[in-house]
Amino acid sequence: MEMKHVVVLLAVLCVCDGVKFGQLCSGNSNNRRRTSDKWGQGHYGARRGDRVHKGLDIVCQDGSVVYAPFDVTLNGKVIVYTDPKKKAINNGINLSGENLCFKLFYVKPDQTSGTVKKGERLGVMLPMQSVYPGITSHIHVQMCNKSDPTRYFS
Repeated sequence: MEMKHVVVLLAVLCVCDGVKFGQLCSGNSNNRRRTSDKWGQGHYGARRGDRVHKGLDIVCQDGSVVYAPFDVTLNGKVIVYTDPKKKAINNGINLSGENLCFKLFYVKPDQTSGTVKKGERLGVMLPMQSVYPGITSHIHVQMCNKSDPTRYFS
């Protein structure tokens, strides 16, 4: 009898975990992911030399509008790199919403505090091609705890 209650509780927890990101970038309504290019691959866990990619790359053309994937709170600016050669794309935003904490890299945010409703503008995609010519330009989505964000995308 007790085992049935545990199974029911787990099923309820799984249903509650159904959060999905809405459109992040103009021109990419289904959040198409970066696959493979001369600079590497965009999936979580991809090799980056001696390290592992801790995010998921969502295709976004340089200069495109970036949208809130759901109602979010803006929790400040993110500095992506320490390398001054990457200054053109060294920006992002820390966000929370739907009980998630995540960061979007390579985005120039319009503001760094306050709230933004789902589908409203967060900012613009930075010029990734100026730093990585030939890469598939993208927004890097990274969970604050560096867990895999893939399950939040269709």
